[in-house]
Amino acid sequence: MPRGPASDLIVAMRERAATLSLAHQQVAAAMLEDPEFALHANVDALARRANVSPPTITRFCRALGCSGLREFKLRLAQNLAVGKSMLHRAVVPGDDMQTVTHKVLQSAVSALANLERHVVPQELERAAARIAKARRVDCYGVGNVSMFMASDAQARFARLGITSGAYFDGHLQLISAATMNRSDVVLAISYVGRLRSLINAVEVAKEQGAMIVAITQLNTPLAKLTDILLPVEVPVDHAMRVGTEAYLAQLAYLEILMVGVGLRRGPAAFRQLKRVRQVLKERGSENEIHPVLPSA
Repeated sequence: MPRGPASDLIVAMRERAATLSLAHQQVAAAMLEDPEFALHANVDALARRANVSPPTITRFCRALGCSGLREFKLRLAQNLAVGKSMLHRAVVPGDDMQTVTHKVLQSAVSALANLERHVVPQELERAAARIAKARRVDCYGVGNVSMFMASDAQARFARLGITSGAYFDGHLQLISAATMNRSDVVLAISYVGRLRSLINAVEVAKEQGAMIVAITQLNTPLAKLTDILLPVEVPVDHAMRVGTEAYLAQLAYLEILMVGVGLRRGPAAFRQLKRVRQVLKERGSENEIHPVLPSA
């Protein structure tokens, strides 16, 4: 293959895929699926990802005009530096919408699969058991995603008959924290886990004796304060501070906690859920008859 600009490497893999051997097609597909992984993985990891032998990786690199994997990675790094998508780590310039759709959805699936591999059931068990018998569960969040998650968590716990609040303002979080005791739980949700106002409130709640459950990244200031850590470890999102994969992981934790808490509260929780559903059905806004606007 003639040596062109470094940015031609990804284009070449895509355009030449149909003319490559089956094994080389598998390598090309793995490289295009996740260029960032290809850039940092060693030959054995790449071979496992593509389901080929390590020597096949080397032969593939040579087929694309590189002396070996090292030169291939160098050119790939130049490629990504020049044309890297700032919207999604797996997307590269020239991807059509079908490819973009596949890559984004596969990333979401991978995020949930990764969560399942790394989740610690014993910690979820502890959190669900403690929340199920708590006097009060207050949910703290700061920022768009965390605020939504805290609000969603509060609504879930309330449906189970648990006294619960959701606080997004640092001042209100401090008031909540100051009124906590050993019978209470704080659920602090922050992927970033470094916001000073949230850390302040969690510190106060901990001083009051409340149990702290946190959904955040490992090794953040929030993680170091928590009694029960539910870690979120996902790749960096190029477009959003808290991307879709982190969002899905946090939402999955809330669903797991709600189900676990409901099971521990037993029939009382089931009766409460039934009562809430009935009230919403009879009196909720979705039951209202809205007037039909006349057509223009």
